[in-house]
Amino acid sequence: MSQSLTNNDPKPRVAFHTLGCKLNFSETSTIARDFEAHAFQRVPFESPAEVYVINTCSVTENADKRLKGLVQKALKQNPKGFIAAIGCYAQLQPDAIAQLDGVDLVLGASEKFKLMEYISDFSKKEIGEVHACEIEAADFYESSYSISDRTRAFLKVQDGCDYKCTYCTIPQARGISRSDTLENIILNAQKIAARGIREIVLTGVNIGDYGKGEFGNKKHQHTFLELIQALDREVPVDRMRISSIEPNLLSDAMIAFVAQSQRFVPHFHIPLQSGSDVLLKRMKRRYLSSVYTQRVAKIKALMPHACIGVDVIVGFPGETDQEFLKTYHYLSALEVSYLHVFTYSERPNTEAELMDGVVPMAVRNKRSKMLRSLSVKKRRAFYESQLESTQKVLFEGENKKGYMSGFTENYVKVLLPWNPAKVNTIASLKLKNIDEAGYVRIEAPVTA
Repeated sequence: MSQSLTNNDPKPRVAFHTLGCKLNFSETSTIARDFEAHAFQRVPFESPAEVYVINTCSVTENADKRLKGLVQKALKQNPKGFIAAIGCYAQLQPDAIAQLDGVDLVLGASEKFKLMEYISDFSKKEIGEVHACEIEAADFYESSYSISDRTRAFLKVQDGCDYKCTYCTIPQARGISRSDTLENIILNAQKIAARGIREIVLTGVNIGDYGKGEFGNKKHQHTFLELIQALDREVPVDRMRISSIEPNLLSDAMIAFVAQSQRFVPHFHIPLQSGSDVLLKRMKRRYLSSVYTQRVAKIKALMPHACIGVDVIVGFPGETDQEFLKTYHYLSALEVSYLHVFTYSERPNTEAELMDGVVPMAVRNKRSKMLRSLSVKKRRAFYESQLESTQKVLFEGENKKGYMSGFTENYVKVLLPWNPAKVNTIASLKLKNIDEAGYVRIEAPVTA
């Protein structure tokens, strides 16, 4: 006998697990609030629940593989639990996911925000039910933001992408570039600030393209610069942080604005993908390495203390030893702070999947290890450059082995002995020492 969703039932439990990016986290949080509005009790994913929701990712092969393990994890908590898979991988491979033992419902890009409408009861299905439209139908915008963390919120400002990078499935999974209205973003940011959250992180698929599709058409109603100027002016929050932004869309005017802003912090995450112009062309990126060099130089000229993170792909088809070393030496000489290294994996229905010059997996892994080691050195050097400076640290709410962590405005991670009174507070601290793990550690009590 299935348990129906009626007002007479005990409060049913729902658990969420999110794979992938900050954008996914913002959307999971929004969907979770819809469940709570329908009298569900949200519980941790590691707990028994009537409904389990897995928000999937398809940026890397490992993210796909993790779905199966998460389904098994949910079934161990409740063998009769209703399991729904949503998100990017669910849009790309809905039928394959529906065949997984234990999956009851699969929702694509347009349907995931209507999850409540698709759950009539908790009964298990022999084969998962699929609702996934053609991606061309994903042409509307759904506002989202996360507020589960007391300290930081992810605010979605844009969705989809019109770029055609040869390795990427995101346009297939999320559709065309489209934006929230400026008015609605400001309203959501003000709601976040009113809850006492101290930092807002702007997120999207291609946020520098903000303004396209703002009112359902392809014209730009506003620019990303106009958006950050309005947020800076109208939202009373301590900090705002820009997540990943394409180098060709990060203008000198944006950099100059952040440099003088009282809210936007000196931290940029700028995808590079390769330091080889040959590979950038094969990837169909919209810039060459010279543009990237100029952006880094402009940031450092106006904000010498700024933190700059880099996305880089290793093992892309055609990446010879020579082309890889171009990337390695380019990054080694560049004044950036850390790297996010992605080992290339073939994705179905992409141009790169059919390219020649396939790099053996052992070589990909070796190159990935080299760049990860470079990242450790880069981060250490950046942290060392900040020692003896006084920085404002926003402390978070997790107790890890007797320590809490926080971040400076320019993204230096600081550890402090656990003190619950310091959660969601900002302290001005002098950075003195770096520990063996590479983080700034402060042992003395903080009174600021």
